[in-house]
Amino acid sequence: MREARAEDARTEARRLIRDLLGEERPDAAVLLREAGTVLGADRVERCVELARGAPLTRRSTELAALAGLLVGTRELGEEWWRRERGGKLPAPDEVLRTSTAIDPWTDLTVLEMLAAWIADDVADGAWGRPFAVTDLNSWQAEDRVELPEDATPGQRIVVSFDAGGRLDAVVLRRPDDELGSNLDFDSLRYSRPAEAQWSWGVAAGLGPHLLDEDPDPYGEPVDARAAEILHAWALRHGASAQQAGEVWKVRGDVVAAIERVDWMWRSAEWFAWWRGVAALVDGEPKQLAARLEEIADAA
Repeated sequence: MREARAEDARTEARRLIRDLLGEERPDAAVLLREAGTVLGADRVERCVELARGAPLTRRSTELAALAGLLVGTRELGEEWWRRERGGKLPAPDEVLRTSTAIDPWTDLTVLEMLAAWIADDVADGAWGRPFAVTDLNSWQAEDRVELPEDATPGQRIVVSFDAGGRLDAVVLRRPDDELGSNLDFDSLRYSRPAEAQWSWGVAAGLGPHLLDEDPDPYGEPVDARAAEILHAWALRHGASAQQAGEVWKVRGDVVAAIERVDWMWRSAEWFAWWRGVAALVDGEPKQLAARLEEIADAA
């Protein structure tokens, strides 16, 4: 069942990517080529520089953000990058150049921040600026947002819940004659840049994603003992020999194996394995030692 759900997600992601970018199984080369024609060579080179600087286990996330920026720029035009907003909001070009942190996205990387920004701008253009923000970690529908003073029964109010994500709150009259609202979860939608960001990340997977580097970071050797332990753990806990692959020698071997085993769709104990292999790939010896100890204790 879990494997079927993982494949369903990839199928939907490939469909969206085909609709948005014209490619069903995208890779970094395809993305950079398309982005260069829309964003321009200088911006793409800076984006690549930022992606190269990210841990290898985060590279796909950075490239997914670039996919969102590509689609968003198609929607809003290249001038979106040059437009100054006043106050504390510089032009996106300035943010890209200087890695300026922008509220409310200061917990994101530069590329993720810009992707969130353009996803929201496209959503605002399509559905209007949201009147309120809500958290969909709770699926309670009733009275989640404060209503405008001029609200009337039957009115739909646009609510934001994520970057580029919107849904409607429907105003209604309660039995006590007070006005309230219910979130209409059937109205949930994402702007096209947000869809592109999610779908590229799923369709392209963790990698390896080569970015014309010498030396190739995916070719760097990994700790042989730790690799053997984590490889054997995966086989003992349900990964097939084909999914785990041969014994891992370099970082690229590990990244490819992580992608094949679909660890997110497995039991909760695989989260410790993921943290271990991520530390192995990203060269974090203290984290790796702690995760190996955690795995040994749980075995």
